[in-house]
Amino acid sequence: MITHDTGVLGEAVAYLFAVVVLVPLFTRLGLGAVIGYLAAGILIGPSALGLVRDPASASQLAEYGIVMLLFVIGLELKPSRLWQLRRDIFGLGAAQVLACGAALTGVLLLLTGLTWQAALVVGLPLGLSSTALVMQVLAEKDITNTPFGTRSFSMLLFQDLAIVPLLTVVAALSRAPDPHAIPGWQQALLTVAALSILVIAGRYLLNPVFRLIGQLKVREAFAAAALLTVLGSAALMESLGLSMALGAFVAGVMLAESPYRHALEADIEPFRGLLLGLFFVSVGMTLDLTVLRDQIGMVLLLVVALMTTKTLVIGVLARMFDTGWMRAFQMGLLLAQGGEFGFVLFASAERGLLIDHSAAQLFGAVVTCSMVLTPFLVRLASRFNPREIVRTDLDGPETVVHRDASARVLLVGGGRVGQGVAQMLLARGVEVVAIDNDPELIDVSRLFGNRVYFGDGRRVDILRAAGAEGAQALVLAVDGKWSPAQVIDPIRAAFPHLKIIARAYDRIHLLELLRADVDAAGREMFDGSIALGRMTLEVLGTEPETISAIEAEFRRRDAERLELQLCSGDQLSGAERLFRPGVSFVPDALGEIPFSGVVDEDERVSA
Repeated sequence: MITHDTGVLGEAVAYLFAVVVLVPLFTRLGLGAVIGYLAAGILIGPSALGLVRDPASASQLAEYGIVMLLFVIGLELKPSRLWQLRRDIFGLGAAQVLACGAALTGVLLLLTGLTWQAALVVGLPLGLSSTALVMQVLAEKDITNTPFGTRSFSMLLFQDLAIVPLLTVVAALSRAPDPHAIPGWQQALLTVAALSILVIAGRYLLNPVFRLIGQLKVREAFAAAALLTVLGSAALMESLGLSMALGAFVAGVMLAESPYRHALEADIEPFRGLLLGLFFVSVGMTLDLTVLRDQIGMVLLLVVALMTTKTLVIGVLARMFDTGWMRAFQMGLLLAQGGEFGFVLFASAERGLLIDHSAAQLFGAVVTCSMVLTPFLVRLASRFNPREIVRTDLDGPETVVHRDASARVLLVGGGRVGQGVAQMLLARGVEVVAIDNDPELIDVSRLFGNRVYFGDGRRVDILRAAGAEGAQALVLAVDGKWSPAQVIDPIRAAFPHLKIIARAYDRIHLLELLRADVDAAGREMFDGSIALGRMTLEVLGTEPETISAIEAEFRRRDAERLELQLCSGDQLSGAERLFRPGVSFVPDALGEIPFSGVVDEDERVSA
C-alpha cells in the first residue's frame, strides 16, 4: 500500500493556492509579481496562518530558483561580452561591496551595541543585494539588457564572487572556530580548480553531449540533460563550500555561444519560474512577525538606515563610473535591499558566537522588510524620470546599413529553403536567428560561417528564448507537412505583433495555412516547377515573349482557383481554370485553340 505525506501535499496546495490568488491580484494592482510572492509567503508562513510550519525546507528547494536564474542569465552573456563588463564587475562591483560593507559597519556601531567584530560580520552581508529580486524587477520592466541593467547585474555578479571571502572573514573572527575548516589559501585554490573544471566541461564536453541527445529527438532526454547541467554545476560548487549560483552562471556563460542555448533556456524556464517564485514565497515565510511586533522601532530604524546608506553609497559610486545622477540614484534604490545570502552569513556568524539568535532574527527581519519595500521604492523613483531606460552610448555605436537593416527575423528551418531565405535577408543586412532540430545540419552550417540554433522552432517557448518579443517576422521554412492550427494559433496568441511567413508543402497545405491566418505563404515547389516549365519551352524553341505570357496566365489562373478553393472550402473549385490536353493558350488571342505543337507566328496571326 502506498502512503502519502499529507503534510507535504497540504503545504504544496497552500503554496500554489496563495500564489494563484495573490500574484495575479498584486500584478493587476500594478505592484508587481514579486510583492505578490512575498505577500503569499507572509500569509501562509508560521507567523500568520501557519499553513507551512517549516520554511527552512522550502528555502532549501527555493535556492535552486536562483541557481537556474543565474544559469539563464549566463546563457545571455557571451564570454566576450563578459570581458567587456570587467570594469563594472571588478571595479564598480568591488568598490560597492567594500564601501557599503564599511559604511554599514559604521552605522551599526552607532545604532546598536554590537562589538566591532559583530558589526563587521553583519555589515558586510548587509552590503550585498538580492540577485533574485533585482533581476526580477529588471525583467518586469524589460531593462535587463540596457546599460542600466547590465551595470546593476555587474555589481550583483561580483557580490556572488564575494561570498567565499566573506565566509572566510566570518570564520577568521569566529569565537568557536571549526577545527575541520580548511585554510583560506586552499579554499581559493579549490575555487579556481572548480571554475576551471566548469570552463573546460562547458567548452569541450557539453556541446558533443547535447548534439548526441539532439540526434535522438527525445525531448524529455534533452530536458533532463539541461537540468543535469545546471544542478551538476551547482553541486560541484556546493561540495566545495562555494556559491551554487556562481557555478550555474559559469556553466551558462560557457554555453552562451552554443547552438543549443535557446533549447536549454526553453527547457529550464518552467523550473526556473516556479522555483524562483518559491524563493520569494520562502523569504516572506521567514519574516517573523513577533520580531516586528516586539522590536518594530529598531527594525524600522535599521531598515531606513540600511536602504539610505546603500542608496547614497551606490549612487555616488555609479556616478563616479560615468552614470548620470538620476540613473545613479535609481540604481542605488534598486540595490538598496539586503540579499538572500545575508541569511547564510547571519547563520554562520551565529554559529561562530559573534551574534546571538535574537540578533540573527532581527537582521533577518530587516533584510526581508527591505526586500518587500524595494519594488515600491523603484516605482516611486521611476516617477522622477518617467522616460524608459533606453540604449545609450554605453552600448557602443550602432551601424545601420538600411532603414530595414535593424529588423530581426526568426527563421525556423535551416535546410535548402531556409538557406535561400536567409541569404536574401542577410544581403539586406537583416538579423537572422535560424533554428533547426537537426544537429548535423547545424554543424555543417557552422562550417560556412552560419549560426543555426538547435530546437523545434514551432514551440512557443523556443521562440521566446530566441527573442521573439523583439523580432518583426517569423519565417516557418520547416520541411514536410505540419498542422497549421496547432502551430500558428499558439504563436499568434503569444506574439501577436509577429508577421508570419510560412512554407507550404503542397496546395492543400497552402490552403490550411491561409485559413490559419498567416501573413504570407508559398508552396515550396511552385516557383521551381514554373522555372522548369520555362526551361522546357525554351528547349522546344518557344519565343521568350510567349513563355512569359504563358507563365503570367498560369499564375493568374492559379491565383483565381486558389481564391475559389479558399472561399468555398472545396478542393475541386476552379477546376475549369486548369489547362486541358488538346487546347493551347495563345497570347493576345480571343480564346484557346486546339493544340498543334509549338505555336508559331502564322498560327498566332490566324488565330
